[in-house]
Amino acid sequence: MDESVVRAMARWPNVPDCYGWLALTRRGEWRIGTQRERIAHHGLSEFINRNYLVDRGGAWYFQNGPQRVWVALDYTPLVYRATLADPAQLVAHTGAPVRHLQRILIDEDGSLIFVSELGPGVLDDRDLPAMLPLIRSPRGAPLDECLGDPAQPLYFGPSALAVERRAAAALEAELSFVRHPAPVSTEPA
Repeated sequence: MDESVVRAMARWPNVPDCYGWLALTRRGEWRIGTQRERIAHHGLSEFINRNYLVDRGGAWYFQNGPQRVWVALDYTPLVYRATLADPAQLVAHTGAPVRHLQRILIDEDGSLIFVSELGPGVLDDRDLPAMLPLIRSPRGAPLDECLGDPAQPLYFGPSALAVERRAAAALEAELSFVRHPAPVSTEPA
């Protein structure tokens, strides 16, 4: 977190949270406002990336000075991209490199979801052509030959990490993140 953000939090501790204003797309783009306009300013995107955090309940937010701006997620809290040098090496949309892959999942639409020490994230769809050849059966059959058989095990790259099949609708609960954070009501029922 930026030092200026830490100082602002100490100076103004009771700034209300903001909901429904900031969103993250499946390609790792920040969108703002009710019209979901793309944040094109590179410096602002980098500032958001450096101050993008998660709370204990799995809701992700941008700490904007003293204010928490809760992020609506189009799919997952992170978007991973393959590096040009080695498609098996990933970098989050925030610029943080992945050091340890823990799990890999594939949903019914063929989206790849990686779980690393950074958190769960979908692979940017523009990197699928480079990544799909790294997924194979135990006998080396490519992914496209295995998709029709849900019992066929799949493995990823040189680490041979198992690729688990999951329904997209199950990911939020299974991977413990909140796609659409909302204020907690303090009103009596």
